[in-house]
Amino acid sequence: MSAPLGSIVLGVANSTAGNTPRQPTNVPVKRLDLDLPLPAPAHAGDAGIDLHARVDALLPARGGRVLVATGIAVAIPVGFFGQVVPRSGLALKHGISLVNTPGIIDSGYRGELQVIMINTDPVNDYQVKRGDRIAQLIIQEVVATTWQVVEELGGEDRGGGFGHSGR
Repeated sequence: MSAPLGSIVLGVANSTAGNTPRQPTNVPVKRLDLDLPLPAPAHAGDAGIDLHARVDALLPARGGRVLVATGIAVAIPVGFFGQVVPRSGLALKHGISLVNTPGIIDSGYRGELQVIMINTDPVNDYQVKRGDRIAQLIIQEVVATTWQVVEELGGEDRGGGFGHSGR
């Protein structure tokens, strides 16, 4: 399947798993930097779409933070939202993560996607280079919610929370 230039097509059918093929969701994308690759999943069926750094940036060790532009703006359709999440390899190998993870992108946002990166390594600074894959974007459907005020909550309270389910 080919997508129009300037579009991200999401949703890859996984017929080998017996899933019913689903129509892809078309997300318009504005390329703010034509020298950067259009975001894409690394492999067919991946949920995350790699986002690239638009600029060089130095993340100092011991909690250094920096806002890194990605060179794209998107128009996520109403009924969907985006999540910007860390890349596991950066976290494992270099202690690099995102400050507000997941970062939520609502369907009404039209500005450049930017990523607040943090270096948790206690010793080594980390150099982000223009074009590096720095985070992943995941597009998901919104589940509409209404509140039902009740006097008591049904079901059994398992108790605890914050680590009470074991190691």
